[in-house]
Amino acid sequence: MEGRLTFLGTGTSMGVPTLGCTCAVCTSADARDKRLRPSVLLRWADAATDGPGERSVVIDTGPDFRAQALASQLNRVDAVFYTHAHADHILGLDDLRPFSFRAFREKGPIPLYASPQTAETLERIFEYTFSPNATYPNRAKVVLRPLEARNRVDGVEFVRVPILHGDMEIAGFRFGRAAYLTDVSSIPESSFALLHDLDHLVISALRHKPHPNHSTVEQALGWARRIGARHTWFTHIAHDLGHEVTNSNLPDNVRLAYDGLTLPINLELTV
Repeated sequence: MEGRLTFLGTGTSMGVPTLGCTCAVCTSADARDKRLRPSVLLRWADAATDGPGERSVVIDTGPDFRAQALASQLNRVDAVFYTHAHADHILGLDDLRPFSFRAFREKGPIPLYASPQTAETLERIFEYTFSPNATYPNRAKVVLRPLEARNRVDGVEFVRVPILHGDMEIAGFRFGRAAYLTDVSSIPESSFALLHDLDHLVISALRHKPHPNHSTVEQALGWARRIGARHTWFTHIAHDLGHEVTNSNLPDNVRLAYDGLTLPINLELTV
């Protein structure tokens, strides 16, 4: 089965341009240096004869989700997977509302897959959506689902890949021959077994200078060499890294991703 992976956002929690900054990247004329908060969209054709023509799954709904959905011409959301509960990954949840009304009419609320810790934060911040006593009539028609080791959405399996973001364990995901690992500072040894035989590895590379909670370009390159994906794409990129300059110093099969980039993905699972 073939799908398409679109980068909705490739920036950090503050985005690029960063507010108040006049550095070379923040003032760059290169559209690839404009980076919204990190998120990806996976789309594939629905094989069911009585189903809609396409399925769409989003990983993380950050504060830029509305603008990202408009830019990608998104017209449906069938599920959302959350990596963790930081603001740049969850604060766009309310913008699922128009998609959820359509989904609810077709087959019920949109499932949101989240760890217990992430689900607790979502329920607290979006109490008016999740509380059994909520009275807001136009609240999103969504339902929290436990994030399992393997999660299936309309024929596609999403494998949870445990990674570390500082001291916090968060979720990366593998789907077919692609994997998405954002906000990673280290990868547990057991998780490498889930990352073999990839066509596309997406992994965060914040900057060159070390950070306690995020990988540097050099760290990400080391993991890329070990994992051995045919193509590696860096995301969660700070304003320290200009697109063209950084790419010129990377191996041929490693590149910075950019907002709007779309990749063909083989969704046949191999783990």
